[in-house]
Amino acid sequence: MVNTVGEMRRTEMLRSLGIGASLWVLLATQPVFAAEPEQCKVVRMAEPGWNDLAFTTGVTSVLLDALGYKPASSLLGINVIYESLKNNDLDVFLGYWDPAMITYYEPYKKDGSVDDVRVNLVGAKYTFAVPTYVWEAGVKDFADLQKFADKFGRKMYGIEPGSNQLMMDAIADKSLGLDGWQVVESSEAGMLSEVGYEIKEKRFIVFQGWAPHPMNTMYDFKYLSGGDKFYGPNFGAATVTTQVRKGYLQQCPNVGQLLKNLAFDIDFENLGMGYLINDGLKPEEAGLKAIKGNPDRLGAWLAGVTTFDGKPALDAVKQQLGL
Repeated sequence: MVNTVGEMRRTEMLRSLGIGASLWVLLATQPVFAAEPEQCKVVRMAEPGWNDLAFTTGVTSVLLDALGYKPASSLLGINVIYESLKNNDLDVFLGYWDPAMITYYEPYKKDGSVDDVRVNLVGAKYTFAVPTYVWEAGVKDFADLQKFADKFGRKMYGIEPGSNQLMMDAIADKSLGLDGWQVVESSEAGMLSEVGYEIKEKRFIVFQGWAPHPMNTMYDFKYLSGGDKFYGPNFGAATVTTQVRKGYLQQCPNVGQLLKNLAFDIDFENLGMGYLINDGLKPEEAGLKAIKGNPDRLGAWLAGVTTFDGKPALDAVKQQLGL
């Protein structure tokens, strides 16, 4: 009897151990998701009032919100954005246009206070532009501007203050003969309003042009050659890079993974900027509309990403956005 009882106890113990071992093996094979540190919940971003960056920041805000974060975006000049990243007052900037912004970024690159995450757009351009009738009249190159100084009123039209340094550098370049010229600073919308008016009146105007942007289909204009020294070759051919304050990727690795995944293209950004300019949507509204119209992008954007509290991201975001 004793032996029988002992054997029964040993059998029950083995069964218990067997179940426990099986359960442990099962749990060990399941993916483990860790919640992001609490200090990462608020994600501080900024953009300089450019519609392309307003849109991509809006897309990012929609994704972060659906993941359980609290995105916050500020409208700041480029120099203020970089100083804020350096001083840990901002976390993320989605809009380093290279080479157009190189003079702004260089000091922070040298002191290591701002980190590159990834190129999020290729195929962009950024340089001086004139209406096609002005180009046909003989203004095809930066060097041609001084020949028609009176027609231009010795003015070139820029965007927000703090975003027109390259225009000012061109004026300061003695080889271009632009002494006495001035940059009229306002905003992207203000500049484009002036462009539209001057084109309607068939007057001379030179302004900051770039792509992606709906202006390329709204107005008939040409980009000027000869600006390689300021904007880079091939009419200011550019890439756009996501940047963060030093150490942010290590401190907030889940947001970091999202930022490493986020990439856009010219067609997608033109679509989104159309929602801003033509439909009057706010950046987050434009971002949401663009995501709902292109839900297939979510898989790549959310690969390896979780919600703030550590759950798989793709299903959670689809549920939050009603997809």
